[in-house]
Amino acid sequence: MSGASMVGDSSSWAAALVKISPYTFSAVGIAIAIGVSVLGAAWGIYITGSSLIGAAIKAPRITSKNLISVIFCEAVAIYGVIVAIILQTKLENVPASQIYAPESLRAGYAIFASGIIVGFANLVCGLCVGIIGSSCALSDAQNSSLFVKILVIEIFGSALGLFGVIVGIIMSAQATWPVK
Repeated sequence: MSGASMVGDSSSWAAALVKISPYTFSAVGIAIAIGVSVLGAAWGIYITGSSLIGAAIKAPRITSKNLISVIFCEAVAIYGVIVAIILQTKLENVPASQIYAPESLRAGYAIFASGIIVGFANLVCGLCVGIIGSSCALSDAQNSSLFVKILVIEIFGSALGLFGVIVGIIMSAQATWPVK
C-alpha cells in the first residue's frame, strides 16, 4: 500500500492523526511535561525519603544534610512546571480555516514532542536522583566521609533533567503557527 493512499484512507492511523487538532496535541504535550515530571519527582522523593528515614534511626545526624537529595528530586518537578509554562506561551490563535494547515500541525507536533521529551527525561531523572539519594543516605549513615563523594554523583544525575529541558526548549522552537 503506497503512502499516498494511506493518508486518503479514512481508516488509517495517518488519517486519524492528521484529523486531530494540533491544539489537542499541544495540550497533551504540555500535560505530559508537567504530569510525568511531577511523577518522577514524587517517585524520587519516595525512594530517597524512605531510605533517609530508615537510615536516620541508626544515625540521626544524617537527616538535615541528606535533605539535599529531596530538594534535587523536587527540582525535577520544577523543571516540568517551567517547560509547561514555556510551551503554554507557544500557543497562538489560528483562524479556523488554517487549523489543519501543515504549519499548524507541525507546531502542534513540536509542542507535543517537546512535552514528551521533557516529561520522560524528568521521570528518569527523578528515579536516578532518588536512587542515588537513597544510596547517599544509607552510605552516610555508615561512613560520613562518603556524603560529598556521592553528592557529586547525584548532581550529575540531576543534570539529566536539565538536558531534557534544553532539548525540549530546542524542540519547541520549531512551533510556529500560521500568520493570521
